[in-house]
Amino acid sequence: MSGGDPRISGTDTGSVSIKVIVADDQAAIREPLAAVLALAPDIDVVATAADGAEALAAAASVPVDVVLMDLRMPVMDGTEATRRLSEDHPRVAVVILTTFADDDSIMAALSAGARGYLTKNAGREDIARAVRAAAAGQSVLDRAVQARLLAAARTPRPAPERPLPADLTPREREVLTLIGQGLPNRAIAETLFISEATVKTHINNLFAKADIRNRVDAIRRAVAAGLA
Repeated sequence: MSGGDPRISGTDTGSVSIKVIVADDQAAIREPLAAVLALAPDIDVVATAADGAEALAAAASVPVDVVLMDLRMPVMDGTEATRRLSEDHPRVAVVILTTFADDDSIMAALSAGARGYLTKNAGREDIARAVRAAAAGQSVLDRAVQARLLAAARTPRPAPERPLPADLTPREREVLTLIGQGLPNRAIAETLFISEATVKTHINNLFAKADIRNRVDAIRRAVAAGLA
């Protein structure tokens, strides 16, 4: 881990904080970002890392809830680190924070298990909200990323998509429709006048029934089924 002692404590409010690792190969980005996040009363930056290998080592040595991960790093890039974290530490959420928003980078990171994807023009409040959402089991996607996913999902594919199972409930179809439109869990909850916890339950049931692997797959299936 970079920078000597990696622990940077946030404000102590007496409540349970979200433990975060910040992984970026550029110290000029990594250290200020860690310092800014640590100012949030509910976020504790427990380590920083200069590459994916350091992020994995940190996750194995300190309690962590969320890894804020850059994509293009030496030694081990963010996509491979995300994949390994998903396998070795499935309870740790990864939020990608990168300058790259091309289709290949987005698809690779989300397929590897990233729960969120932001570009580096996101504000500090947006980043903090994404960390909180990821810790709560929600997915957060930058608006530009959502747009690219929708565009990619609507691109004709040579192989036919699997049909949706007949036993999806009307509510599960509604949730899939809204996912297909690029809405995050909070917006789905507001649209359907239900709680985010209920949205998460519907998504879990939907994914299990339809054998949907991740949000990218859900968007593709929604478009193929004519729901989005």
